Amino acid sequence: MGHRLSKIYTRTGDAGTTGLGDGTRVAKDDLRIHALGDVDELNAIIGVLRSQITASQITDKAAWDKSLSLIQHWLFDLGGEVCIPNYNLLQPISVEYLEKEIDRMNEDLPMLKDFILPAGSLACSYAHQARAVCRRAERSLMTVQSRDQNIQATALQLLNRLSDWLFVASRTLQRAEGGSEVLWQKNINETI
Repeated sequence: MGHRLSKIYTRTGDAGTTGLGDGTRVAKDDLRIHALGDVDELNAIIGVLRSQITASQITDKAAWDKSLSLIQHWLFDLGGEVCIPNYNLLQPISVEYLEKEIDRMNEDLPMLKDFILPAGSLACSYAHQARAVCRRAERSLMTVQSRDQNIQATALQLLNRLSDWLFVASRTLQRAEGGSEVLWQKNINETI
């Protein structure tokens, strides 16, 4: 490991700038910093989801914890890539893993015929919230990529697959806790 943080506050950001991992100073509202914040927020909500699964009645907690731990590590690596331009940490195996897990979880789910509302059990709802934050992080990273052209494809693929994984996970978690999806009703005003 490179540098250890022995001093948490440095006062170097008091003037509205922050340092990237390569030493470059940028404004705190720089596109990279926005993307980095979105990835950090996503990692934090994944941590909340992870703690909720540990506290729930879901079986196979170890498998869920393994997947969520891997995801958190990959998101930390992604943050490193965003923080250090032209630095590659992510490997395609992360995307392949998510695809295999999506396929595995999806095998046990009924075919989706209706839209699902982001609601249900606490674990299911946190998975939906993480999915929404993941989509925002993906959009932020796309904006950086469109301006800088130095975000690797694996980073964008990871976020795209992760949002799919979180959607399927929300369905799986809802069923694991004995519930069914909360479906969108097309003509809800007619029930008032």
